[in-house]
Amino acid sequence: MCGIAGTINAGFSYKDVIEKMHHRGPDEQGSYQHGNINFFHLRLSVLDIALGKQPMHLGNKYTIIFNGQIYNHAAIRKQFNLNGSTSSDTETLLLLYERFGIKFLEYLDGMFVFIIHDKIKNELFIARDRAGEKPFYYYGDEKKFVFASELNCLKSMVSLEINDENFYQYLRLGSFYRQFTPYKNVMELTAGTFMIVDCNTLSIAQTRWWNINDFYKKQNDDSLEEALQKTNDYLHCSVKRRIESSDLEVGCFLSGGIDSGIATAIASQYNHKLKTFTVSFDGEYDEAPLAKLVAEKYKTHHTEIKISFFNLKNDLEKILSNYGEPFFDSSAIPGYYVSREAKKYVTVVLNGDGADELFAGYRRYVPFAHYDFFKKNYLVKKGALFFKNTLPRARDKRSAYDYLYRLAALASKSSIDIYLSAGVDIFEDFEQNILQNNFDYLLPLKKDFDTIVDSNLSGLKKMMNLDFDTNLFSDLLTKMDIATMAHSLEGRSVFLSKELLEYAPALNDGYKIKRKTTKYLLRKLAINYLPDVLIHQPKRGFEIPLKSWIDSELKEMVFDYLNNSQCLYKNFVAQDFVQNLLSKKINIDGEKRAKILWTLLSMEIWYKKVYQCAQVN
Repeated sequence: MCGIAGTINAGFSYKDVIEKMHHRGPDEQGSYQHGNINFFHLRLSVLDIALGKQPMHLGNKYTIIFNGQIYNHAAIRKQFNLNGSTSSDTETLLLLYERFGIKFLEYLDGMFVFIIHDKIKNELFIARDRAGEKPFYYYGDEKKFVFASELNCLKSMVSLEINDENFYQYLRLGSFYRQFTPYKNVMELTAGTFMIVDCNTLSIAQTRWWNINDFYKKQNDDSLEEALQKTNDYLHCSVKRRIESSDLEVGCFLSGGIDSGIATAIASQYNHKLKTFTVSFDGEYDEAPLAKLVAEKYKTHHTEIKISFFNLKNDLEKILSNYGEPFFDSSAIPGYYVSREAKKYVTVVLNGDGADELFAGYRRYVPFAHYDFFKKNYLVKKGALFFKNTLPRARDKRSAYDYLYRLAALASKSSIDIYLSAGVDIFEDFEQNILQNNFDYLLPLKKDFDTIVDSNLSGLKKMMNLDFDTNLFSDLLTKMDIATMAHSLEGRSVFLSKELLEYAPALNDGYKIKRKTTKYLLRKLAINYLPDVLIHQPKRGFEIPLKSWIDSELKEMVFDYLNNSQCLYKNFVAQDFVQNLLSKKINIDGEKRAKILWTLLSMEIWYKKVYQCAQVN
């Protein structure tokens, strides 16, 4: 894993880049300059440690810098009889580009962002992996082109201004939607996309080379037994590749869930001294005892990492500032601590990211498996709205009545509000308190949203497709990348292999949700690998006590930030609404109150500690 940065028509300080991204590449740094082009590479040495130095050149034609890992590169070399002077996957990319041009991407199983300077055409070919595991941000105007792996680094290379319009997306989604960022003229290259930059004119052409929607549209008639066998085979292939594509020891994050449990079970077959890591912390639920059962079954070298939030107040600003943008997902906090501890033992670790989006692991998917809430049905919406407005809200969030009430609330909504309510649900039902400047701030979302929801896909497939493109890309993979790389730890997602990404979407909905059972196929598969007690456990992420944090540990910090006279939120949210939230004068569920305040706190920390500090410096 590495950090990359560069420019066209602009210089930059290597010292600043190293300072901002040393954690991504502490082992080695290299640079390249050709005419108006500058590349810089920071390397975390994992594969071909001796000969994999970057930037890497192929004759006088091509130069590459690469962040990521191509897990099947050795097989590709054999398949196409590609001969090089190293065993590096970086050189494999150059050899493929020489042989096939830009069409070779479909062969790759990996996580990647790479930039190839084609000296013959004098252009940059920049490509990102299917799911968007590895980040890439760029600044472009008529005079210069600047790029980096992290926003904090990019900001050290070029002066940036806030783009107010994009913050409305953050308030509703908890993240900036796909290509958008907090800054003017700064974009993120989206998943499954490549771009070509003309080094003379700075013109940019983008092409989406891979789209999961294409695979949701396919028809898969495999029986359940066939689907189980193929999924098992693909997982074995994925895990084996991700272990073998490293010259360093590979460990595994192990929670009490079935995703990491299956990954651990399979990984132990290819690494008989596998090291596993489990989080244990005070909260409503501790998965460590369940994880221990798996560790004992497969005799892994198991480490239970006891996480304390005792220093949360002191650490919070540093943790959230790592993201370079406001970041809503509070599970980034334990993710940071876990990665810090795991790095003491290994440099590469497997995880289960993507399993929920591919195999339907979220409880919110259950109603969509039985009814397409996105359908435009006036009678259903009218009846649901009457039910919602007539009956009182349930006090017990786990009751059957509350479940029916929430279904009615969902069915009463229209368009993209359905997705926002079923998903992150931050300002839903309170969105009137967001100040608008006579423009539709959700328009970029709606264009992509309408393409999916107006298709012939089932309600479940629509929801999962939307989650893959938004929640997984903009939140979960970003969280994993920043949390791990902050400690020079490389995370590898076993469920995001080429084969699984192109097989799982088309599977029968009944293999994913059966009645009220989520992730049905993986639970069936888990019977072969895991103790019975784990198989029917509900989906749990880190059980973050957010309400408790806001009301106790972080209460003083929340009030200090949100009462500051220079608050950023005042540009986007009604001030009296926030003040009434702080003083608990609004009739709102405690968890939702905490979620809104956390969203605003995260934004203010970014504004003060990242944006304003950089402006002063």
